[in-house]
Amino acid sequence: MAKRRSDGKGQLPDWHLWLEVRQTVSPLRPQRPIVNLDSEPLPLPVAPPAPRPKPHRLVPVMPPYQSDGRPGKKPRAGIEPNLKQRLQRGREEIDGTIDLHGMRQVEAHAALTRFIHARSARGDRTLLVITGKGLKKLGDDAAVIVERGVLRAMLPIWLSEPNLAPLVAGWDTAAQGHGGDGAFYVRLRRERDYR
Repeated sequence: MAKRRSDGKGQLPDWHLWLEVRQTVSPLRPQRPIVNLDSEPLPLPVAPPAPRPKPHRLVPVMPPYQSDGRPGKKPRAGIEPNLKQRLQRGREEIDGTIDLHGMRQVEAHAALTRFIHARSARGDRTLLVITGKGLKKLGDDAAVIVERGVLRAMLPIWLSEPNLAPLVAGWDTAAQGHGGDGAFYVRLRRERDYR
């Protein structure tokens, strides 16, 4: 790029060539006004300050848990130790399995509720509910676990809700062959036990 002259006029040293060339050229769009290059440049327009965007609050899908102030029920006992042992060894059949792994909390809750009601109506007794472990690790260090899975933590709360509690006799973590810490055995009551 050519430098400007230091005499204050601001014209390029080969300005006279440009003026000669400009006279020999016919414009493509003659209706357009020709800009006078000899005049001072216009000041840059000042943009008005951008309006502040309103803060966007994310609405939680499920409201946070709030206690009603009453003492809760005692935690339900797990399934019978002999039954758990028979399930681990494959001597007791699992009547139904549902995999909630990868679902969102609302989807998993709805699916679990439908599943338990349907299986209870069929007369099934032993279910396997797979939640996944849901481990969140900090950085590359595999030894530091920050948080356990949401579905895994919510399953006992869901099973204790008024619409499922009468159907469920108990639950316990599954054996390693059935998913270990990422799965639960759920034992349903017999129909005559909750009517």
